[in-house]
Amino acid sequence: MERRDRIIRSIWAACLFLAGINHARILLQHGLFWDYHGASLASAVYWSSLTVIDPLVAVLLFVRPKIGVPATVAVITTNVAHNLALTALNMRDGTLLRYVISSPQLMSQIGFLLFVIATQRMAQSDVRKVNVVGTVKITNKPSQM
Repeated sequence: MERRDRIIRSIWAACLFLAGINHARILLQHGLFWDYHGASLASAVYWSSLTVIDPLVAVLLFVRPKIGVPATVAVITTNVAHNLALTALNMRDGTLLRYVISSPQLMSQIGFLLFVIATQRMAQSDVRKVNVVGTVKITNKPSQM
């Protein structure tokens, strides 16, 4: 792994581990079957599952980066989309942007999503090199003199 790849994946993994710890804290505080302030069962299951999914994806970033990198993109994209959609459903007209901007949780998720998108190619560069090297045919032909 190149140093830049390792640094980016380490930042991603730290964010995912912290998110997993936050989800675990919520479940410990409110119980496994907490409904997240009246959210649908699907939303409650999704948020609760992130307690396991976030740290698992963080580990995959190093153990199986070919899976971990796109999994990180998928997890943070679905998380932000889900949270923004639910927020929009519960906001009155004209208050969504003001609420999102004033929410440290949503802004940190959006910031992480933007960082992941901006650094995705760098995080995958080592993964792509392995595939390219694996397909290159090297021949040792004697040089003619």
